[in-house]
Amino acid sequence: MSRIQACFAQLKQQQKKALIPYITAGDPHPQYTVAMMHSLVAGGADVIELGVPFSDPMADGPTITKAHERALVHGTSSYDVLRIVSEFRQQDGKTPVVLMGYLNPLEIIGYEVFAKAAQVAGVDGILTVDLPPEEAQCLTATLKQHQIDPIFLLAPTTTDDRIESITAAASGYVYYVSLKGVTGSSALDIDAVAERVATIRRFSDLPIGVGFGIKDADSAAAVARYADGVVVGSVLVNRIAELGQTPDAIPAELQRLMAEMRQAIDAT
Repeated sequence: MSRIQACFAQLKQQQKKALIPYITAGDPHPQYTVAMMHSLVAGGADVIELGVPFSDPMADGPTITKAHERALVHGTSSYDVLRIVSEFRQQDGKTPVVLMGYLNPLEIIGYEVFAKAAQVAGVDGILTVDLPPEEAQCLTATLKQHQIDPIFLLAPTTTDDRIESITAAASGYVYYVSLKGVTGSSALDIDAVAERVATIRRFSDLPIGVGFGIKDADSAAAVARYADGVVVGSVLVNRIAELGQTPDAIPAELQRLMAEMRQAIDAT
């Protein structure tokens, strides 16, 4: 059983929902990322999605795009991200870490080389935003050979046939994008989320994480009533940007935000 599977199994037994924060590796500087990851866990995070900096993050809105840019200014590479995960693993061998990024760096490095290095570093899942499952067979097979879960996105516009094929290719969990738009979009329709999550459950027993548009404890709690996990990104990344001139204050602030959301989710 993978770390991701074990995490969701334990949460289900405890009748709890997963809190899944996203931050971009290397933002505001690579030296702070590991401390930020530990602070997220201390605040109640169950899984960490760690963004791999990329020059053209097409699924991301202005907030996370700027985070990628700040990380790239400091030269944060894909191998730097793996070193960050490896350092995190020195103190935390339990919390699943999912890398969220784009296909180009994986193509350049090579699937086998990257998957092997990711396994050694302690990566548990990889979500490649711009790789549809129809084109992912080679990467998916390689990841599974190295005990890494391939995570896929589902959208409000995804048809039933594609839900079936996407969930068949995925493992660990699936990520439902709750909005038609990029990360950080504003309008979140909870009733629509509930309906789509119910549809996805008809095709798969995989846990369902819901993200995009979750901005505070209230919206996190509302989504947690229907999803197995709540993915929170832009609000955290925005706070990191606001504290960029005083980076030593970031870990404590991330822990506070996580604790607020954890309390709200657990109260549902």
